[in-house]
Amino acid sequence: MSKNEKICLVSCSVLKPELQRLVKEGKLDADLVFVSKNFHVDYSLIEKNVRKVLEYALKRYQGRVVLVYGDLCLGQDNEMKRLAKEYNVVKIDALNCIDCQLGGKGKSEAADPEHKLMFMGAGMIDFFKDMKLQLAKQGVDEDIFKKMFSDIEGFVILDTVDNSEECKRELEKLNMGVQVLETRKIGVENVRMVLLEAMEYLVSRG
Repeated sequence: MSKNEKICLVSCSVLKPELQRLVKEGKLDADLVFVSKNFHVDYSLIEKNVRKVLEYALKRYQGRVVLVYGDLCLGQDNEMKRLAKEYNVVKIDALNCIDCQLGGKGKSEAADPEHKLMFMGAGMIDFFKDMKLQLAKQGVDEDIFKKMFSDIEGFVILDTVDNSEECKRELEKLNMGVQVLETRKIGVENVRMVLLEAMEYLVSRG
C-alpha cells in the first residue's frame, strides 16, 4: 500500500461526531463512509447495509478499508469479526461504539461490570431520539418506552465533542425516566487511538 493512498473508514454513524471532529482537526487522515445508526434495531438490517457499504468501499479502496464496528454489533457470537474476515478488511478492537469511545479492548466492561449504567454520547442520544419517534408511530407510548430503561441505575454522559450541556438537555427531552449520574469529558483521543491501531495494522499487513 502506498503511503499516499487514503484509508477508508466504514463506520456506524453513532461515531460520526467524533470521526468528523478528528478529520476536521487534522488528527485523522482518512475518508469516511457512514452506515446509518438507525439500523441498530435489527441485526439483519445492520448486516445487509454494512455488506452493501463494504462492497461499495472496496471497489474504490481495495485493500484499504477499516470497519469501525464493535464485536457485539451483529450479535454475541463474533458475527462482526466473521464479516470482517469474509471481506478481508481490518476491524477495530472494540466491543461496541461506547467501548471505542472509552478506548476499546473491552474497557466498557471494566467501567461497568454489572451493566447497571448506560453510557450516552451524542450519537447514542440521537439514536434513541429516532427510535422513540419510530416506536411512537407504531403505537408505543411514553410509559412503555420508559420501562425499556427501568433496570438502568443512571446515565453517564460521555462528552467527546464538547457538548455535555446539549446532551443533558436532549436526555431530559427524551424523558426516559433515568437520571444523569455524571459527565465524563473524554474528548476524541480514545477513538483516535483505536482507529490508528487498526489503520497501522492494515498498513503493516500490506
